[in-house]
Amino acid sequence: MQLNPYLSFDGQCEAAFKFYEQCLKGKITALMPYEGSPMAEEVPEEWLGKVMHGEVRLGDRILMGSDCTPEAYEKPQGVSLMLGFDQPAEAERTFNALAEKGTVKMPLEETFWAVRFGMVTDQFGISWMVNCDKPTP
Repeated sequence: MQLNPYLSFDGQCEAAFKFYEQCLKGKITALMPYEGSPMAEEVPEEWLGKVMHGEVRLGDRILMGSDCTPEAYEKPQGVSLMLGFDQPAEAERTFNALAEKGTVKMPLEETFWAVRFGMVTDQFGISWMVNCDKPTP
């Protein structure tokens, strides 16, 4: 079994995935528009260029998503994506990148379980937790 997060966006999926490709050092492997698909008739004309399905490969994981039409879109809540790092510097770089134009919910700092832990909602409304565990003795 494989578990992959699937995110819904309000028309900004392509911009979000380009942002994630850059700040998460990923690779976009799919950005399929509604136009030219069987779903083209299900969306308004101005929505044809939006993303029907997208994928960003992050190491051995895939982050998926799409643009929901305005009447179907629901703001994400109650879910966060967790990123785990071995190196504090990489956790800091990634946290700061995700925080650009976003909202820091908990600053990246040392906790009783981690060298670094922080929470941020990015500019696209997606909540992230960034963690770098303390080394095990």
